[in-house]
Amino acid sequence: MRNKYLLLAFILVPAIEIGVFLWLSQLIGVLWVAGLIMGTALLGIFLARYQGLEVFRRAQQQLQKGVPPTEELLDGLATILGAFLLIIPGFVLDIAGLLLLIPWTRNQFKKQLKKIAMQLLGRNTIIYYR
Repeated sequence: MRNKYLLLAFILVPAIEIGVFLWLSQLIGVLWVAGLIMGTALLGIFLARYQGLEVFRRAQQQLQKGVPPTEELLDGLATILGAFLLIIPGFVLDIAGLLLLIPWTRNQFKKQLKKIAMQLLGRNTIIYYR
């Protein structure tokens, strides 16, 4: 069932991105679109570095206190994914990447991720050992 949605996403997302490229190219010009693509990639690299260092610093603080850095690991996962989406050419994926790099919207993503993980734990899909 999930494979169907993944296949659909691999077909729809590039089609939507191509449509947005064409629309924006007609609206503002090809050079501006190319510049925006390069700009969002650079922004992704900068934000990933900044946010990644912040997450790493917080994780170190948690470890020094003797507390597992679970929230920081989720933040790190969201930051890496957000930066990756910003680096990939495409405006729709850039918006998704930016949303993962902004702390408030990243927290919404983390809530959904926790919910999915709890569902998988409930179905014994993921086994957690202490």
